[in-house]
Amino acid sequence: MITEYHFPTPVYIQEVSNAVELNHYLEKQILKWQKEDSKGVQKTNVDGWHSVTNMNKRQEYNPLTKQLFNMQDEIYKKEHLTMKPVLGNMWANINYPGGYNRPHLHPNSLFSGVYWVKAPKNSGKLMLYEPRPGVQCIMPNRKEGKLPSYLWRDVSYEPTAGTIIMFPAWLWHEVQPNKSQDLRISVSFNFIQR
Repeated sequence: MITEYHFPTPVYIQEVSNAVELNHYLEKQILKWQKEDSKGVQKTNVDGWHSVTNMNKRQEYNPLTKQLFNMQDEIYKKEHLTMKPVLGNMWANINYPGGYNRPHLHPNSLFSGVYWVKAPKNSGKLMLYEPRPGVQCIMPNRKEGKLPSYLWRDVSYEPTAGTIIMFPAWLWHEVQPNKSQDLRISVSFNFIQR
């Protein structure tokens, strides 16, 4: 029997080499920003702070945007994409204890993702969900044991400071509640193609 797997959904993961130094710097900058604009904006965040989405235009965050562009360049090569990636917008998230982000996707973008600046243990997994709507019509009974990843209905990523995850912007995702007693700080972003 021949088995072919079609329509995969790539999720790209990269560890940042200078993460400790970068995260120390970013945490200070983001907490300062949050004090200056304590209201922030309300999007999918619950019990958390969400900055305005012009973070990519602020020079103090250039060390991170450079890392994101380097990763996008690699993804463009892998996916045979033309033109150049454009960082459409970027914002900081602070999830207080109990805070989370409701399920959502990012319209009008090509790739979205997260960079974890501060991620205490149990501070809320990133959940990515099966994108094919037809699959949700059937829930077959399966044998006990570990399923191969092509049969998963969702995948979770434990937040790890210094890690970037990028995925197609049309992929439904959410952040589970922060069950730690500390702040979870991350940066989210959208890349577009022009």
